[in-house]
Amino acid sequence: MQLNLENYLTSFSLAGNIDLFDPCQKITQIETLDISGERYPKYVNEYWTAKQRQSNAIHEIAYRACFKPELPRFFIDLLTNPEDIVFDPFSGRGTTALEAGLLDRNIIANDINPISKILTRSRFFVPDMVSLKKRLDSIPIMENGETDIDLTMFYHPKTLNEIISIKRYLSDRQGSKKEDELDLWIRMVATNRLTGHSKGFFSVYTLPPNQATSQEGQKKINNKLQQRPEYRDTKQLILGKTRSLMKDLTTDLIKRLKNVGISAQFLSEDARDLKKIDNNSVSLTVTSPPFLDIVQYANDNWLRCWFNSIEISKVEKKLTMSKKVEDWCSVMQDVFNELHRITKKRGHVAFEVGELRNGKIVLDEYVIPLGINSGFKCEGVMINQQVFTKTSNIWGVSNNKRGTNTNRIVLFKKG
Repeated sequence: MQLNLENYLTSFSLAGNIDLFDPCQKITQIETLDISGERYPKYVNEYWTAKQRQSNAIHEIAYRACFKPELPRFFIDLLTNPEDIVFDPFSGRGTTALEAGLLDRNIIANDINPISKILTRSRFFVPDMVSLKKRLDSIPIMENGETDIDLTMFYHPKTLNEIISIKRYLSDRQGSKKEDELDLWIRMVATNRLTGHSKGFFSVYTLPPNQATSQEGQKKINNKLQQRPEYRDTKQLILGKTRSLMKDLTTDLIKRLKNVGISAQFLSEDARDLKKIDNNSVSLTVTSPPFLDIVQYANDNWLRCWFNSIEISKVEKKLTMSKKVEDWCSVMQDVFNELHRITKKRGHVAFEVGELRNGKIVLDEYVIPLGINSGFKCEGVMINQQVFTKTSNIWGVSNNKRGTNTNRIVLFKKG
């Protein structure tokens, strides 16, 4: 696609894109970023809505530090055509991949955390409710299920028996190589429903579902709130969450996701070594890498790992959690080298980073040299400015005071 990106971003106003964005007539501010004597344009606007849940409900799976679907949609619409390949090397909950699938692009999703594949792949193969209910009804529930860790601070004994029974059923199906799309869907939804802060989850009230507290941490929450785990019907909750995920999907979109999913690649590789992806094959990468050691992905997912029989120690060894920005840059340089190899000529990379440690570290200023060193041309930095939402305030982060206050996307193009 031939496009003068600078002219587009400079003239952009939300009113001119009413089908995708709020019609609020915001005009782009143009600034300049100076790095090592080179000047790069910086475009500041609200390029997509800050409102909650404006995208397709199929995205509504919790995962720590994920971006809104409107971010990848902006770039997919702008820089690709149907059937182009869209890639995310740090896929997380699969936001880029699913949004690309909904827009009829081919996709490659990669994340070294195996939970990512569990949460992403199954949503390309949406089940019908009758078949799903029949499968759930066929899962036998043990009277007194046993587990190797104490989870009584999270679950009512009857609920815990159901969770253990579903876990064992899925493990047996996987071990006998009988696991099918229905099983994978059940695994995905159950993994997502393990803990949360409403009656739509298996657990008693706890942290938001993208961060599992420890057993001792949950005991303190229970004591503070004077609560005891009450019974939750796991099979009914799985059916309920399935209806919620499907509510925006038409028959055509379900077929589209399945067609994309059949040819898709769902990888769990180190983003520095993507040998399974062909040279010069990807039209667009939209991604957001781990921001130093801000998010502890392995610790946050310990309960999800337990449910899926994943050894948390192995996940911890694989994940990149750099404390120093210099170490982070060393890792990301190797990532950019791979991205340049797999990106087709005139293809793009949209690399989303943020402000860290009260704005003292602005990662886009570190990212630009990395992309240039790998052979990309930097087309500038696009900043989507918006106030924090209610989710951020849960964590005690005030609007425009702490944390990541903006989406900062460094745009690269391969010549």
